[in-house]
Amino acid sequence: MTHDKLLSLEERRTKYSVPALEKGLDVLEYLSDQAVPLTQAQLARALNRQAGEIFRMLACLESRGYLRREPTTGAYSLTLKLFELSRAHSPYEVLLKAAQPLMRGLAEDLRESCHLSVLHRERVLVLAQEESPKPFRLSVEVGSQHSPVHTTSGRVLLSSMEPGECEELLTHDLEWRREKPAVRAQFLKRLAAIRARGYERSEGERFVGGLDIGVPVGSPGSSIKAALTIATLKEKNGPSLETMLPALRTCADVIAVHAGLKPEEEARSATSPHSGTQVRPV
Repeated sequence: MTHDKLLSLEERRTKYSVPALEKGLDVLEYLSDQAVPLTQAQLARALNRQAGEIFRMLACLESRGYLRREPTTGAYSLTLKLFELSRAHSPYEVLLKAAQPLMRGLAEDLRESCHLSVLHRERVLVLAQEESPKPFRLSVEVGSQHSPVHTTSGRVLLSSMEPGECEELLTHDLEWRREKPAVRAQFLKRLAAIRARGYERSEGERFVGGLDIGVPVGSPGSSIKAALTIATLKEKNGPSLETMLPALRTCADVIAVHAGLKPEEEARSATSPHSGTQVRPV
């Protein structure tokens, strides 16, 4: 094994740093995170740079079509160019095409919102969502990123990884590193339980009355790992776990088969005559 392969990600970043490129990426990432137009002075202050340092960077990004400058305020915002580039060769394109019509059918049949998530840079990234047709419903922003430890989708995704791979990913999570060894051990036991039963359920994790149920999409060895999660409000006469889980599993299996993440013969609910649920695309 070469010395370079032994270096940590942070060490490699330091060793091979390209300052100009780092500045440009800092600008793009910060604007993406803030989601509002910002002036040159505001960006410089937020990134701890001199205004003159990023002037040429902003001009370059604007000329290449990544940024747009508002003529009245002079504030910069992202254009759709990054989105277009990501869509051109997205590894999730096939997954999304397979998932969206099936998720729409699931949301209409159960009258509950559902979303599809993957792990991206040690965070849970929401790829797609279909909202419940009910007037009161939960909504998760597509493109938003969340903790892999403190979300149902995150724990489902972590449980589908090999133990060594999972623990390596967790070392990059600041909250995880702050936890006591006993808490970490208990969490890993929870992941093992999720892996064994094939789903995760949590109540009131984000707010009182919230109920999340998530299942994995695809086989454990898939190169792309995804989680399909129902997010709902716990209601007195709302659907039970026994009602939602079979439909959720069926939908996840059909998505996996259609996206090529699971052979049809491996699909549990998709081919089971006892599932009692048919997922229909809309």
